[in-house]
Amino acid sequence: MNISKKPSNLHAEQRRRWLAAGLSVVAVAAFTPFNARAAQRVLRIGNQKGLLSLLKNRGTLEKRLAPLGVTITWTEFTAGPVQLEALNVGSIDFGDVGEAPPIFSQAAGSPLIYAAATVPHPSMEAVLVQNASAIKTVRDLKGKKVALNKGSNVHYFLVKLLEKNGLHYNDVDIAFLAPADARAAFERGAVDAWVIWEPYLAAAEKTMSARILVDATGVVQNRQYYFSSKDYAKQNADVLKIVIEEVNKIDLWGRDHPSDLAAEYSAVLGLPKPIVDVMIKRSGFGTLPVTNAILGEQQVVADTFFNLKLIPKKINVHDAAPPWLAAGAA
Repeated sequence: MNISKKPSNLHAEQRRRWLAAGLSVVAVAAFTPFNARAAQRVLRIGNQKGLLSLLKNRGTLEKRLAPLGVTITWTEFTAGPVQLEALNVGSIDFGDVGEAPPIFSQAAGSPLIYAAATVPHPSMEAVLVQNASAIKTVRDLKGKKVALNKGSNVHYFLVKLLEKNGLHYNDVDIAFLAPADARAAFERGAVDAWVIWEPYLAAAEKTMSARILVDATGVVQNRQYYFSSKDYAKQNADVLKIVIEEVNKIDLWGRDHPSDLAAEYSAVLGLPKPIVDVMIKRSGFGTLPVTNAILGEQQVVADTFFNLKLIPKKINVHDAAPPWLAAGAA
């Protein structure tokens, strides 16, 4: 049978076209500028209701990071320990937290690093008692039931407060309660005192029969920290640098515009502005690079918790130093 060769020639021509098209795709990928190919970078921020919420609402960070091809996702959390759990399982890359939760997280094997720190805020956490309470001094807390959030900044505050006043951690009956549950227990008289931070502190003062027994001034620094993971920090130091710059811009703006800052916070927190005004008056302003001296403060927190058997092993906080911190830096 006489079979024409034309179909075979056609198939050969199709193969040549497909091969040429495939090589073109490879060539385009190979010669695509790096910045275009880096467009897949993502920064996943976990935030509590606070300064990072203001940063999100303003949209300035997205504008700063767009030229780097970085997109941002935001996830809101109720407390620092939960944020750090999310970091540990790889769900977020950056967040904000008090001084105690990172200690528990590092002791549990978290890959966290300290990306930045705030100035101290000692007047933003305190021990609350009822206005009519017979408790007048810290020593009066002996044998009393005290509510606090386990693993939070106020946990460390209470430990050091008792120590400074000649009491031991075991001299009080501690009830580990989240802020909402602690407020309810305090209001109905189920606990004698409540150790709490802002804005819960100002809200309780303004809306309940409560008074401050003592705040953290002269006891602990009560810094806030911004954290990331070791891997993310190594690969995205440029991104984290910009984030911290933008955070500090809002911080310093708020120092110079306290009423405007309170108005923004009021919308975020869902609290009346007069309550937030109280909180802002107690604030310090400024976001700082992490130094060896600041990590040394955290080491004291870690050693305190280890000695009380609140963490299972001794840790070296400097293992969580950011990769850009030069050895021997102050």
